[in-house]
Amino acid sequence: MNGWRLPGLSSLALVAMAGAVLATHMGDVEGLRLIIRVTARTSLILFVMAFAAAAMVELAANDWTRWQRRNRRYLGVSFAVSHFIHLAALIALARVDHDLFWKLTNVANIVLAGAAYVFLAAMTATSFDRAARWLGASNWRLLHLLGGWYIWISFAVAIGKRLPQGPIYWAMMALLLAAGIIRLMAMARRNRKEAMA
Repeated sequence: MNGWRLPGLSSLALVAMAGAVLATHMGDVEGLRLIIRVTARTSLILFVMAFAAAAMVELAANDWTRWQRRNRRYLGVSFAVSHFIHLAALIALARVDHDLFWKLTNVANIVLAGAAYVFLAAMTATSFDRAARWLGASNWRLLHLLGGWYIWISFAVAIGKRLPQGPIYWAMMALLLAAGIIRLMAMARRNRKEAMA
């Protein structure tokens, strides 16, 4: 699976999953919370795959990492779809059970996450060739560098708060940390090569 087919099929699967959960739970709080949990996990996986794609092929070139790098843009768009479904479920939860929503979050979390969504929207918009050309190569790189690391931090904060809730959150944090370490290792390797050149 390559190119725009990847976000097309992943979006279809995510929307179908959310629709099935809503139909099964009749749009109740538990159904919305299930969608929130599932999309948090699918978003993390898709984000990590896009975030670490270039570094992975640099550190360990093989068929899988080359596929991952080739489809980095489409993995990123798939992540955006997953995370915007996550946002829609959060907004729905706030409307269905306002008190529970505020027990689960606070204003600081909303500001941190809101900034991540602004970066995500900008990065997704510039995943299309015309918008990327309009922005320019250096601005595109800066946006995706800052945005990628900001979203990484946002995930780290969100997952870190939930570590006491069980092993799934430890596994999610391990995956996120691995992606960050891989990026830093690739950056250090590039810097060494440039210094020797």
